[in-house]
Amino acid sequence: MKIFTFTKRKIWSCRYLYVMIVFYCLSCVLSPGPSVELHVDSAQTMVFASSGGNATLPCRFWFEPELSLAREVRIKWSRTSAAGGPEDDVLVAIGNRSRSFGNFRGRVHLRQDSAGDAALIMTELQLNDTGRYRCEVVDGLEDRNSAVHLELRGVVFPYQHPRGRYHLSFVGAQQACEEQDATLATFTQLFQSWKEGLNWCNAGWLADGTVQYPITRPREPCGGHGLGPGVRTYGRRHQHMHRYDVFCFSSSLRGTVYFLQPSQKMNLTEARRTCQEDGAHIAKVGQLYAAWKFRSLDHCDAGWLADGSVRYPITRPRTNCGDSEPGVRSFGFPPPQHKHGVYCYKAEDQ
Repeated sequence: MKIFTFTKRKIWSCRYLYVMIVFYCLSCVLSPGPSVELHVDSAQTMVFASSGGNATLPCRFWFEPELSLAREVRIKWSRTSAAGGPEDDVLVAIGNRSRSFGNFRGRVHLRQDSAGDAALIMTELQLNDTGRYRCEVVDGLEDRNSAVHLELRGVVFPYQHPRGRYHLSFVGAQQACEEQDATLATFTQLFQSWKEGLNWCNAGWLADGTVQYPITRPREPCGGHGLGPGVRTYGRRHQHMHRYDVFCFSSSLRGTVYFLQPSQKMNLTEARRTCQEDGAHIAKVGQLYAAWKFRSLDHCDAGWLADGSVRYPITRPRTNCGDSEPGVRSFGFPPPQHKHGVYCYKAEDQ
């Protein structure tokens, strides 16, 4: 009978073989099979809506290969404003639990009509809701995302300081638009207005900190005849040192703008009082532009506005009513003791 003897090397070889066999068996039992890949996609990259309305930002996720049992993933929506800067959290959801943040609280929720539906429903849209929205889906250590841009339909209008051309810093431009029931226009909004015929030779701030101006009819003071029609740009400018005009944006109109003139014309103080006595407020520039754009307000009489300017809206150009193109005509900022009519604004709930 043959007797087997084991050296230390043989013993360690057996132990190594045993460990490898155990590891292989465990991997066979615990292996999840083929790798599962997460996908996220948006059917649209651009969504257009109106201020005060609703919007749905599409987002869908799925797994390949398809899972037999549903997984609970984490869905996060965030936004980068048109001005850039850090992302703002909009909504985070896990299963049926969700939380919205900041100015979006109470105005956003997930649609969840079907498996994998992560679309974001937004209500009561505001002027500053424009921007790039990112839908991120997290499954364990894996995450994927897609982006959707939200733009509001509306009207872009040039605005300058009462002292005249090129007096506004970037912060001053933001404030000026807000005071006129508007917000800084984005490049997309300005470009769309240029396609619709906006022609303005003075450069103005946009929401991203650039300074640009739209030209449909090239002429010598506006870049010369050698340049074709388009949106001219000065690029990004110093937001505190440099001074320009501004392009503001107004969307919907939740009220009525109307011309009011009693038996005689009024100075600015009398005009404010007249609107108040009629149960209204003196209209802002953004409200007049919105009424001209969305309600086809057409009136050939000049009237005071809240900023101390005098303007009038024309949708049907005619003799003695200014240029041959539709638009809001401006007499600038006359002395407040001058006499004119007034444009009043009455909100829907008044």
